[in-house]
Amino acid sequence: MGRLAALTRPGISLAEETADFFLYFGKVCAAVPRGLRERGELGRQLMHVGVGSFPVVFFTAAFTGAVIALQTYTGFIRFRTEGLVGSVVALSMLREVTPVLAALMVTARVGSAMAAEVGSMRAAEQIDALVAMGTDPIEYLFVPRVLAGATMLPLLVVLGDFVAIVGGRIAATTLLGANSVQYDDSTFAYLDLRDFWSGVVKASAFGLLFTLICCQKGYQATGGAAGVGHATTRAVVSASLSVVIVDFFLSKLLFVL
Repeated sequence: MGRLAALTRPGISLAEETADFFLYFGKVCAAVPRGLRERGELGRQLMHVGVGSFPVVFFTAAFTGAVIALQTYTGFIRFRTEGLVGSVVALSMLREVTPVLAALMVTARVGSAMAAEVGSMRAAEQIDALVAMGTDPIEYLFVPRVLAGATMLPLLVVLGDFVAIVGGRIAATTLLGANSVQYDDSTFAYLDLRDFWSGVVKASAFGLLFTLICCQKGYQATGGAAGVGHATTRAVVSASLSVVIVDFFLSKLLFVL
């Protein structure tokens, strides 16, 4: 029985966490109309998630686009297809790389802070004080953060897409001597509107996902300062894994079905 329990424990834990997520997701959806009244907190979170994360996303997207261009060019030149490098950079960044990398970087920067902040409020009994004063913690703590993540991450991804394409072009044309006219023509030759909005849809889903998970883990923190640290670690790991897993299903939904 001990071995059977050890084998089934991960599956049971995953099922419990999934059910927990959807439970809090339902609570947040129900509290959104009331949470919109917290305009000061919503504005603070919009600045924190969006403006504060722009430098991280900017440099990540720029150098990732440059790396993809360099690696693709040196590989494609063996088959005399280096003229398609611009298309590969644009398609890969718009569809997959920018949304996922931006979500992971913002999770590391913002999600950890959210989990630690909410967890510290739990440890200091500030959440209990909110309840005692008749304030719904879901409305005050969750809704502004989730809305900020779902609205600002798509904007960061759009900016990241532009920066990545420019970074790839600079790397290919200046470092490897690629033809700039050919590169520009190739960049937009095979793009369509779905390639753009699919990344935006993914970014919005990822923004909702990581903010809700991080707030949830912080909200459930126990054990004082040590418990807050543990909850923050669990929040970042769970949110990052969830982004990667959900990306697969969204890609299948948007491009395969």
